[in-house]
Amino acid sequence: MKVDDRFLNPAGILQGGFLAAMADSAMGASVVTASVNRKVSVANTEMKVSLLRPVSPGSLLTCSAKVLKAGAAISFVEARITDELDRLVATASSTYLTKDR
Repeated sequence: MKVDDRFLNPAGILQGGFLAAMADSAMGASVVTASVNRKVSVANTEMKVSLLRPVSPGSLLTCSAKVLKAGAAISFVEARITDELDRLVATASSTYLTKDR
């Protein structure tokens, strides 16, 4: 995702809540993908985000998520957000509730 002015805070850098939302989306999708042969809905029950460096407008961000443990009801997930220079800008970890649809 390319960072534009809509997501900046008053200091001119990317708002941390946007990074949290990006990580949450990637982690939730990862849990759904890991639920092989099941149609599920997932809900984030808790999340920790570490903001490691400021992100300027025009930066290109990539978020990758990994399911650490996929359970029938609870899954544990981590995410990493990097910029176009492959610098780590944020990490997140979360627990998701998984429910059959």
